[in-house]
Order: sequence, then C-alpha cells, then structure tokens
Amino acid sequence: MSNLLYLVHRLPYPPNKGDKVRSYHLLKHLSQTHRVFLGTFVDDPADEAYMDTVRAICPDLHAVRLNPRIARLRSLTGLLTHQALGLRYYRNADLQAWVNQTLETNKMDATIIFSSVMAQYVSRASGGILPPMLVDFVDVDSAKWTQYASSHNWPLSWLYRREGERLLAYERAIAARAQRSFFVTENETALFRDMAPESANRVGVISNGVDADYFSPDPACPSPFTDNGVHPDQMPLVFTGAMDYWPNIDAVTWFVQHILPTLRQAWPKLCFYIVGRNPSPAVLALASSAVVVTGTVPDVRPFLQHAAVVVAPLRVARGIQNKILEAMAMARPVVASQSCVEAIDARPGEELISAAEATDFIREIDALLKAPVRATAMGQSGRQRVIQSYSWSAHLGRLDEYLGGQSLAEGNA
Repeated sequence: MSNLLYLVHRLPYPPNKGDKVRSYHLLKHLSQTHRVFLGTFVDDPADEAYMDTVRAICPDLHAVRLNPRIARLRSLTGLLTHQALGLRYYRNADLQAWVNQTLETNKMDATIIFSSVMAQYVSRASGGILPPMLVDFVDVDSAKWTQYASSHNWPLSWLYRREGERLLAYERAIAARAQRSFFVTENETALFRDMAPESANRVGVISNGVDADYFSPDPACPSPFTDNGVHPDQMPLVFTGAMDYWPNIDAVTWFVQHILPTLRQAWPKLCFYIVGRNPSPAVLALASSAVVVTGTVPDVRPFLQHAAVVVAPLRVARGIQNKILEAMAMARPVVASQSCVEAIDARPGEELISAAEATDFIREIDALLKAPVRATAMGQSGRQRVIQSYSWSAHLGRLDEYLGGQSLAEGNA
C-alpha cells in the first residue's frame, strides 16, 4: 500500500456536479489500495454535512472552508502580478501548512493533483524531497477562459483572455514538472500537446465514466412531473447541471429564447425543466408556464427517467459531459451540442443525437417526439453504450500503472 497525497479544489462529495463526480470516483478508486491523504476546500456550506461520509472513505482528510466571495476579492490581487487569478483564488495558508506537515511527517509515494490550481501547494511546499506528481487537468482550462472571452464584452473579454494566457503558462510549467498529466478526452489531450509541445510525451487520457448501477431506470420510480400540479400528459424536456455555472446558464438561456418557442408551436404541452442547484438570477428569470426551474432536487434520476427528451444545448463546453452520460445510462434519448457528442464514444443518430444550431435542435427534438418508439430504442442503445464504454473502474485503472515508483521514475526520464 502506497501513501498518496491527493489535492482537490473542491470537496469530492456529494458527486452532484461534473468535477465532483470525477474527483469522487478517483478518491474511491485510490482509497481501495492506497492510504490517501486528502487536502481540499469546502466552498458550499451544505457540503459540510458530508464530511463524515468523506472521512469514511479517507480518514486522513483536511478540509478548509472557502468563502467564494472573499476568494473572488483575493483573486483580484493577481492583477498586480503575472499570475492567473485562479491561483490566488485557491491560495490558503492553512492548507499550505497542512501540506508541508504531511510531506514532512509521512513518506509520500506520489502526489495526485486534481485541477491544476492545486499544484501550487506542492510547488510551494517547504523542505524534503517532493514525491512524484501526477496531474489530472480534466480539461484545458486555459482554453476555456479564452473561449469565454469571445462570448463576452469588454472588460470581461480582456479579463478572461488574460486569465487564459496566464493559466496556460502555469499549466505548461506544471505539466513540465509532472511525471504524467491526464485529460478527459483525446481532443483535449491533442490540444494540450499542441499548446505545450515540451510535455507532449507525458500526456494521456483518462475518460469520464458513469455508475450505470446507480443511474439505472427503475420501473417503480414515480414521475416527478405529475407531482407539480401540472397535467399528467405534459411533455417534459429536461436539462440537468449546476445552474450557477456560466456555460449551463448560457445553454438554458439560449434554449428558452431560440428553441423552445418554436417547439411549443407544434407541441403546446412541452415544458422545459431546468434541474440543478444554485440557479442564478438569470436562470430564475426564465421561469414561466413553459419553464420550470427546480433548484436543488434530492435525486436527479426521476427527472431523467421520465423526460420525453434530455437536452444538452451547451455552446461553451469542454470534455465529456457527465450529464449526458447519466441521461444515457437512464435510457433516455439525448439531443446534445455537436461538440459534446464528438467527445463521447457513441454512434450519433443511434445512441444519441448531435445538433449544431438552434434549427438542428428543433428538428431533432420534434422528430423524437413524433417517433416515441425510436426515442425508446435510442435510449436503450445509449444505455448499452454507457455500460460497454464508460465504466469508472476501467478508465481509472489506467492511473494505477503510474503509481509505482519505477513507473513514475520512467515517466520522468
């Protein structure tokens, strides 16, 4: 059994949003055969109720409370330096002291970094020989910020472009030090190799997965839609995700403004359900007789299982979207943005549907609603694809070969 230092930017539980789903399953995987020392932040007071759940998986836990508002103000000090603002956002003396003490008092065989900003705690560690480092970048975050810049006006466009440039420089420096770096898709990996050619031979893929036993249709599961006082023959379209996340906000706003009105002309009983925690004021403003904003729900599965169609109209998205894999696992037909579909190993048109423009979403959703037998068959095919290709254990097992001293040493050669 090896000792592993695992640094994550957000408490990896509950697994109710994309990054937490991945970091949680990675923690479970590592804890099966290693002693894991987990250093992380709690940025949502509601997550504090799950501290004992995480300790049951990983007794060596150090979680620091992070106030997002204060952290945002602190991050602005990065404007006075050449650093990415995200580094200042997650800088904390308490966590740094714990990392220093953990490295000094325990022989670590490796450090696992989840999200590049957490690598600063190893870079700034005091004393001793630092253990080999593996970095799960997940996506090329610097490219995400640059993409944001093109979708916003000045001064945000300038700020996001600056963040993209500074973060790329940091990502390159971290990858150059790491024994191995991982991204969620082949496309993200290829992009980073182009952007950081000096580390091209030490970059690989660890795909996302889904727990197909948990996300599984249950014939006894009642519909959550008939509990809302609406007519039982309504036709629910469903989007799931953290609704304080800008790409999700942009997706549902675009769908409500440019897709839903045309669909409702042909299908007046359509109702769009936006299912997810922390809806922003912009999302809450979308609520109407045709749009339901649920906020946090105890279980997303009933909403997926009883959806006529699940949609993922993301215009700014990187990597594999867990929300799509979960909907497929629930055997529902999914219509998603082309960039999201391209990241998934599935047959477009048979296991899920790709749409590039608003007119594509309208056409494809309309066709599914007209052909419920086809929609059901597509949902079943999508579930089989998830079972075959998206097991967490199969993907995370690729990390194991780099957790031995010899493999890590060879990776740095």
